[in-house]
Amino acid sequence: MAVVNHPAPPVITTTEELAEFCAGAHKAPYITVDTEFLRENTFWPQLCLIQAATPTDARIIDPLAPDIDLTPLAAVLANHSVLKVFHAARQDIEIFLRLCGSIPEPLFDTQVAAMVLGFGESVSYETLVTKIARAELDKSSRFTDWSRRPLSDRQLHYALADVTHLRVVYEYLAGQLDKTGRSGWLDQEMSVLMDPRTYLVEPDEAWTRLRTRSGNRRFLGLVKALAAWRELEAQSRDLPRGRILKDDAILEIAAHPPKNPEDFRNLRSVPRGVVEGKLGPALLAAVQRGLDMPEDDLPKPEKVDEAPRGVGPLVELLKVLLKMKCEDHDVAQKLIAGTSDLERIAASDTADVPALNGWRREVFGEAALALKHGRLALASDGKRIRVIPVQRSAPPQK
Repeated sequence: MAVVNHPAPPVITTTEELAEFCAGAHKAPYITVDTEFLRENTFWPQLCLIQAATPTDARIIDPLAPDIDLTPLAAVLANHSVLKVFHAARQDIEIFLRLCGSIPEPLFDTQVAAMVLGFGESVSYETLVTKIARAELDKSSRFTDWSRRPLSDRQLHYALADVTHLRVVYEYLAGQLDKTGRSGWLDQEMSVLMDPRTYLVEPDEAWTRLRTRSGNRRFLGLVKALAAWRELEAQSRDLPRGRILKDDAILEIAAHPPKNPEDFRNLRSVPRGVVEGKLGPALLAAVQRGLDMPEDDLPKPEKVDEAPRGVGPLVELLKVLLKMKCEDHDVAQKLIAGTSDLERIAASDTADVPALNGWRREVFGEAALALKHGRLALASDGKRIRVIPVQRSAPPQK
């Protein structure tokens, strides 16, 4: 059998070509979008390729081309009459937020939509393409260095498939959402992705990324000052946080705060080059800021809610109920509640958890409270667990 060599997909390398494609995209009901980027050696994602497809056209855009301005694409992403479709959109949106200054909207994330429709938790693009588009993806270019030029035909075909199959996936999922009346469910989930705070880490909040269970507020103040310094250095130098200072080093410095450069020699996790180089004085100044932080400004230890004694069996019953309700409604359990949420529901009818609000309350929350208060029971018919309403008799009249 002869091998068929498909021609390379068209690549846009000039502003004029991009403007022509975007003129058509402005008239389309939706556009599917994906990106290829590198981040191993930088703080900010290095955008290497953009793939975009309307219902009738599909192109690869080379943002590294010397004669291209991405302004026409930014205009499409800001056009409220064109739906922007991504899969697992978070990192792509972070890129466009930095590139364009705003989040593409309106937005449709096929991974979230698939979870709402019961395809599983954090379902992959490959899984959806296989199940919905009935196609197979070529995985050979998955770990490509997308910054190198020229890109091979195989790499370009791989990249374009990320948005061409996405059209089929989107149209099917959108149809199912309409059919099941769950479009409103997805709209609620999109609110997190549409919030710029999801993607922006304020330096003073960077310390919350570090794992520490210490209740010592001065220690936490040092961690906060050091993490803020590292965040600013990483952003300004466009380097990964760990290339400035690793998490372990921050925690060790906070536990044994040095007073002078010589004291750093006793800290095993702090590289000598950091202290003796240009960053040394700034690092020592960050330590001092942590030591001088006023008591009222010191971070408070994260409050860990412990489930009240005796609610363990109830939590286990709620887990069974959650599994049943999610199977009945074809929705991923992860979208409804986690174990900590169930513990909080067991402890309080007014717990501040998603499961007791919006569509989640309809699917699970009301039933969870009914089970908790004896208005529902779980029973087995020998093959499966069933939910049985309980008719509670009225108290005898005196």
